[in-house]
Amino acid sequence: MRKSNFALIAAVVALGGWFFLQNFSLDGLDQVKVTPRDKTGSADGTTPIASNAPPVVRNGKTVRIAAFNIQVFGRSKIDKPIVVDILARIVRNFDVVAIQEIRAKDQDILPLFVEAINAGGRQYDYVIGPRLGRSSSKEQYAFVFDRASIEVDRPQLYTVDDPDDLLHREPLVGWFRVRGPPADKGFTFSLVNIHTDPDEVATEINVLDDVMRVVRDDGRNEDDVILLGDLNADDRHFDELGRAPNIAWAISGVPTNTRGTKQYDNLVFFANATREFTGRTGVFDFMREYNLTIDEALEVSDHLPVWAEFSIYEGGEIGRVAALPTDGDLQR
Repeated sequence: MRKSNFALIAAVVALGGWFFLQNFSLDGLDQVKVTPRDKTGSADGTTPIASNAPPVVRNGKTVRIAAFNIQVFGRSKIDKPIVVDILARIVRNFDVVAIQEIRAKDQDILPLFVEAINAGGRQYDYVIGPRLGRSSSKEQYAFVFDRASIEVDRPQLYTVDDPDDLLHREPLVGWFRVRGPPADKGFTFSLVNIHTDPDEVATEINVLDDVMRVVRDDGRNEDDVILLGDLNADDRHFDELGRAPNIAWAISGVPTNTRGTKQYDNLVFFANATREFTGRTGVFDFMREYNLTIDEALEVSDHLPVWAEFSIYEGGEIGRVAALPTDGDLQR
């Protein structure tokens, strides 16, 4: 039904990274050397990483991937030291966090935030997308990640093309790899950062399975596609997204807003492909974790972070690679 609406995306999404590079800078804290790419991803077949990448520090064989809508994350919030300290403490619990609702014309919000995260000696970094939205109130997506455990391919960051304007804020896509295992055995994955419009969620939720298919087929041969963020819908109302074959999600029947009344946020992936998923998930209740009042917690955000845990090895263990989903896996 919507295949025609997204037909152009598959044709142009491979150009998304090029378009982004022509129009937006590769923001972040590390110094990345961009080199000509071959079919495997870069000049030498590996993901470009900074020469000053920190040593791998790992206590186990898993990573935690999270999504967090930091409500109206802009100048007024970044200027509140107590709030920023709590936000920084939250992020340090995860290896990579997809952030939604960055609202600031100034482009120093993320650098200041990452500086606060790293104040305790950590080495986090970020990538950020363009300001999006049909109204004057624009938002940005970002990924904040621990450089000791995760690396990103900056040149392949892109915003999904949406020629029929089906989504208010087109998702930001990043490609990541876990550090530690040999490069050919480390878990690689695409993250699709999304914040649906609450006034249009009934329509937008029904195109997200198409978005996942388009990202899977964007030319990188990446089978592990994880859609995550503020879906403005609980798992009982995923409609076409929830009916896609082999679809799975991390959070079910648990509130994800700070008041504990609604479920909005989730991580969605293909269970037959992403065998790296350990089955461990959660909602990080920072109000109780840091002994905050409800008013103090709402100063931080009206959303709680949601997370899921994955093996550091491709396929879930050394020597086993998850099977690529076929076109039939995603057909209704």
